[in-house]
Amino acid sequence: MSPHEQPRHTIPIDNRLVTAGAMLTAAGALVAGTGITVVAFAVLSAGRRMIRDMDVPPAQQAAMKWRQAKEASQAGLQAWHSASDAHNVAPSR
Repeated sequence: MSPHEQPRHTIPIDNRLVTAGAMLTAAGALVAGTGITVVAFAVLSAGRRMIRDMDVPPAQQAAMKWRQAKEASQAGLQAWHSASDAHNVAPSR
């Protein structure tokens, strides 16, 4: 087959519609980006305001919870050792 005999398969595309679609997509992306920015600002502002209004700062709360967890862990370990020692000392039958 020579190049002159090959059938042409082209799709007619309206460039005006493609351009309009691209412009609408870009405008939508701009509006969506602006909306995301406004929402993020509102959420961050509310979070900062909530932390500022707290009686005890989050870092201090975390330190208190860490101390409580350590003390509870140590108490549990001591209780376990006490129970284990009492079980080992019990007379056998």
